Amino acid sequence: QAFPPVPANAMDQGQKFADAGLSGLEGERKTGQDVRTANVMACVAIANVVKTSLGPVGLDKMLVDDIGDTTVTNDGATILNLLEVDHPAAKVLVELAQLQDKEVGDGTTSVVILASELLKRANDLVGMKIHPTSIISGFRLAQKEAVKFINQKMSTKADKLGRDALINVAKTSMSSKILNVDADFFAAMAVDSVQMVKTTNSAGEARYPVKAVNILKAHGRGSSDSRRIPGYALNCTRASQAMPTVVNKAKIALLDFDLRKFKMSLGVQVVVTDPSKLQSIRDREEDIMKERIEHVLKAGANVILTTKGIDDMCLKYFTEAGAIACRRVKKDDMRRIAKVTGGQVMLSLAGMDGDESFDASMLGTAEKVYEERVGDNELIIVEGCSSQRSGSILLRGPNEYTLDEMERALHDAMCVVKRVLESNDVVPGGGAVEAALSIYLEDFAKTLSSREQMAIAEFAEALLVIPKTLAVNAACDATELVAKLRADHNNFQEDPVKFKDCASSGLNLVNGEIQDALANGVLEPAMSKCKSISFATEAAITILRIDDMIKIEAKEDPRGGY
Repeated sequence: QAFPPVPANAMDQGQKFADAGLSGLEGERKTGQDVRTANVMACVAIANVVKTSLGPVGLDKMLVDDIGDTTVTNDGATILNLLEVDHPAAKVLVELAQLQDKEVGDGTTSVVILASELLKRANDLVGMKIHPTSIISGFRLAQKEAVKFINQKMSTKADKLGRDALINVAKTSMSSKILNVDADFFAAMAVDSVQMVKTTNSAGEARYPVKAVNILKAHGRGSSDSRRIPGYALNCTRASQAMPTVVNKAKIALLDFDLRKFKMSLGVQVVVTDPSKLQSIRDREEDIMKERIEHVLKAGANVILTTKGIDDMCLKYFTEAGAIACRRVKKDDMRRIAKVTGGQVMLSLAGMDGDESFDASMLGTAEKVYEERVGDNELIIVEGCSSQRSGSILLRGPNEYTLDEMERALHDAMCVVKRVLESNDVVPGGGAVEAALSIYLEDFAKTLSSREQMAIAEFAEALLVIPKTLAVNAACDATELVAKLRADHNNFQEDPVKFKDCASSGLNLVNGEIQDALANGVLEPAMSKCKSISFATEAAITILRIDDMIKIEAKEDPRGGY
């Protein structure tokens, strides 16, 4: 198809807008197939960036930002976040990866690849004179059938498979990441950490908040020296070396104000007429702070955490009282500690009537708070929290990039373990679900006599992009492997009794052959597959609906600016 000539300048377009009755508009307008083709090209370009990082033998990407910070990663959402995409349609795919990361925690790369493949095929159908509305309704129908098929035919209850299912889900998630080498060790760590923070909500359902597991990173040693810490660990140290290193039966005060000599706020001026009063003003400033500290210590606090600073004068009082005080604690850490110890973060000690007081009910409690040295840093560890269980993981590694990537991999693994524990459904991995769905949807399309038939058939074809990409990245013969995989699933769907061994056939990318994914422990949460198909379809439909794009030029200011 011939593209229309690009206008010489925005004024020509402005003239076109004026002819159409939209005077005063200066910009560029594209309509119909041109817009669709441009949008599809942008989305395919985005998907091509992450395509090679899919699967257990996927490659890493090195991203360098404008100030020279380097990130080496394999995580789809992280790659797309760092790309700073400008194209409006391509931004939809970036947001799609972020949504998948937020909702499921894993499968960000495959959801982007699937969405771009659906778009590419939809664009081909539009070129064959099929109306976008028919394609959209076909895709919607295919998505509903796919989710129904996964839930009814492909999923297995995780509690039947026991703890092994959780370990295997974590290992499958890590297989494409840096932790692949020590997958057994880290999978067990992820499962134990998530199970450790189990809570029950008001409806009596078990919940596993991944945020309750704090991940700390320390340079030095090897990755296999990483360990779990019972309790919530903070990456900060005692404010003074004279303080005790261990406090038993800790009462924790969480303060969000400065513990330094009281100063007047900015802009407040005090005019002194009598110089002899200057010293009494200074003394009072010191006394105000001293009184505040006394309020906190009288309430029984023996561990004080503040998000701001502590000066030497205040440190003296804490040291004399035999308390541990930490300054510059992160606000996120404060909130988590407040939650797990049952304390409250205090923004000020002032009451409703203006008097300052500190109630003992504001203190959090824990069995023990102690400092531990790790590598070059010290950690403060809060153990035996009263209201909620918490845990921490200390990662060790040679450098910053490795530690950051290890943290991302562990976070993804913990998210999928959480999803399996909460939804209790797993499906075979290694392209098994996509191949089975592709066969099922092709047969389903043949039963329809409406226009949606072609759209559903294309949807079925598009799903095969996942096993194909997995095989290509593993340097295997993709055509042959995918054909064998489809044959297995086709046999099973035609005769489930005779070919029951083929029910969960998936790709073994190490040896380049077909294996029983369920028996070999290649598992994924069913929720991850359902959500990624739903999100990818929604994103493809959103972009497919666009058939007109108007870009307004910034008006030039007569004074020389914009």
